[in-house]
Amino acid sequence: MIKYIMCGRFGLWANPKQVSDHFQLQEPLPFTPRYNIAPSQEVLAVGQTREGQRKAAWLRWGLVPHWAKDEKVGYKMINARAETIFTKPAYKAAAKRHRCLIPASCFFEWQRTEGKKKQPYCIRPKNEGLFAFAGLWEHWQDEEADRKIDSCTIVTTRANEAVAELHDRMPVIIGKADFDLWLDRSLEDPERLQPLLEPVSSQELELYPVGLEVNSPANDSKEVIKERKI
Repeated sequence: MIKYIMCGRFGLWANPKQVSDHFQLQEPLPFTPRYNIAPSQEVLAVGQTREGQRKAAWLRWGLVPHWAKDEKVGYKMINARAETIFTKPAYKAAAKRHRCLIPASCFFEWQRTEGKKKQPYCIRPKNEGLFAFAGLWEHWQDEEADRKIDSCTIVTTRANEAVAELHDRMPVIIGKADFDLWLDRSLEDPERLQPLLEPVSSQELELYPVGLEVNSPANDSKEVIKERKI
């Protein structure tokens, strides 16, 4: 079993209308298809306004808690373990009030092969639709430097049977029927939310090997998601 970064790469190549329809957004947010999104980059996220409406925004991947003294802490906080988001100081405030959904067309994991190379795999919905990763977001501000950052992290859970062949963790995937529950800003009870943090069924996923191009964030084209064994 490879002990690689939990969820360190994903793609989003659905068009803005598909995303808008899937997440029932009133205003589509234009974006360019991405095939190899990496930590510290801007990612699309869907949250809930104070008025209870869904809204999309760009967040930096790597959560910076509002109390952090240095924004660099975000590089270590691209993932949050579902088992501890309601108790760990870095995440518990966001878990109560700042939950979001992160649209994705796929995510990647790596499997150890003979030698030192690791075989990347692309993991997609079987119906070629969209994932909605469970996310947390925070607003950070450095008043002295007049700098503000809105950032996020992807919540992970134990892997299902299919993903466990590659890694022991996977992103939490929220079903459409639970979007409102996860985004509800008035809901702070962990017992109501914890059932959403279970791994999705293996039957809903398609996994296939891809080339080593995904290892470099500079490679961001359809070539990254082509089936290929190293």
